[in-house]
Amino acid sequence: MPALTDAGDRTAYLSAEGFLPDLLAELGGRPEIFGRLVLAEGPARPAAWAQNIWYAPVILPVASIGDAARQLKAIQRNWAAYAFHLHRRTSLIHEKLPPVAARPLAFGEAAPSAPLGSWCLLDEGRLLAAPRCSSPFPHGEARFVEDRSSAPSRAYLKLWEAFTVLGLKPEPGALCLDLGASPGGWSWVLQQLGARVISVDKAPLAPSVAALPGIEFRAASAFAIEPQSLPPVDWLFSDVICYPERLWRLVSAWMESGRAGNILCTLKFQGATDHDSAARFAAVPGSRLFHLAHNKHELTWVWKAIPRQP
Repeated sequence: MPALTDAGDRTAYLSAEGFLPDLLAELGGRPEIFGRLVLAEGPARPAAWAQNIWYAPVILPVASIGDAARQLKAIQRNWAAYAFHLHRRTSLIHEKLPPVAARPLAFGEAAPSAPLGSWCLLDEGRLLAAPRCSSPFPHGEARFVEDRSSAPSRAYLKLWEAFTVLGLKPEPGALCLDLGASPGGWSWVLQQLGARVISVDKAPLAPSVAALPGIEFRAASAFAIEPQSLPPVDWLFSDVICYPERLWRLVSAWMESGRAGNILCTLKFQGATDHDSAARFAAVPGSRLFHLAHNKHELTWVWKAIPRQP
């Protein structure tokens, strides 16, 4: 266990489950590691592989389980506990704190607005606590009431989560282009929002999606569609399976064309993570690169829809 006496000017980053090495590569330096929580020097900075960022954490000396709970409650009401060890002691402290409702959201509900802090025990006599975090969800993990009957695949959950996290989605009547659409999970979400959808893939859509009004299917490769061949679109979406370099060429063409108002796509990594390509996407002005709880070995990239986040 690393010995800590003062959190100082540091920030804690909770890695996405299974992707601690990627977060460490992204942050660099010589941080201290507690399970999948990384305590790094300096103020918060963009970290795509962090599921949640703990801002300005403090170390609290605690004399007992009750004392730990009292100190946390004196700061604020809502807390999420992260346990990388001392699980029983963490649970006993958690039970003395006010309950935090973490029910699954129905899609369309806003993300929680109440402040939610995070804490963990460093050892039996000290805890690390951050009253403010980057995500309103415990550990940055949004959960939803799933649709197990209408959606053709579970990929729809990525789009539900992205729209909820961003607080932004296509308006009814918006024209959306879904590249690599088959079997149609994202097109289904967009159609349910009232958008008009052009779905492009060499493979067909699920029949239940293809039959929906407002969806136009084009049997073609996502990479064969030239921006000038379509009317300007309000949103371009891509969950296509390809190397990040190829995706970069695709979205670059659309950005340069000026024919896409917003772009939301998935960077999928096959084998080792391509950190150079991820950094290239993250560096685009007006964009944000982040890991959704429903992402696997992939990142979500949004351009122009929201300003860059710290």
